[in-house]
Amino acid sequence: MARRDFENETQTALVRRARKMNKVLTELYPDAHCELDFTNPLELLVATILSAQCTDKRVNMVTPTLFGKYKSAADYAAADRAEVESIIASTGFFRAKTNSILGMAQALCDRFGGEVPGKLKDLVTLPGVGRKTANVVLGNAFDVPGITVDTHVMRLTNRFGWTQSDDAVKVEQEIGALIPRKEWTLLSHRVIWHGRRVCHARKPACGACALASLCPSYGIGPTDEAIAQKLVKTGPIEALP
Repeated sequence: MARRDFENETQTALVRRARKMNKVLTELYPDAHCELDFTNPLELLVATILSAQCTDKRVNMVTPTLFGKYKSAADYAAADRAEVESIIASTGFFRAKTNSILGMAQALCDRFGGEVPGKLKDLVTLPGVGRKTANVVLGNAFDVPGITVDTHVMRLTNRFGWTQSDDAVKVEQEIGALIPRKEWTLLSHRVIWHGRRVCHARKPACGACALASLCPSYGIGPTDEAIAQKLVKTGPIEALP
């Protein structure tokens, strides 16, 4: 495969390449979406807190019981800690996650009338809620564009040459400078899906990647198509967020 030299790429060329890559990802993953189950902003906020160091599949196994018992911020704020811990135990770090959920709920009751706010500056003041969680909630519950910099987005955008930073805020800003704002939420999902399915942390399936001709990191994984194809994951992906 003919390869381009990306070493002396101008900012204009980078923007064009990034948008081409986003177009390819759009064609690859037309159904990309948040894989956490929720019906309202509070449920998504709780589910996202639970998803730290846990698969979406596991979170989705736990939340029906949790959401069935606790319907409002006031319900969580008044919840018995041991009971919440027992429900979410299988998601890992359940004591810390319980602290975050109960603290977040109390803050919602104290400062936001029990409602999840729809602004980043307000969300990040809640216990257990950083920019990543806030952007998940904004993008998927409020339709406010946001870039979710999780482990996949961090890894892939560095491999893509969109950023060279390991600082999540800087990565978010640099991606935002390349991709139109209206695309941010779905771009995050597309990159996450690609990271779970093709561009793995240890051995990316370079030889089976539709982005190969646009990616500066082509070749860090197997380039033989038959070998690479065996690394591609399909169907429901049980992977860390």
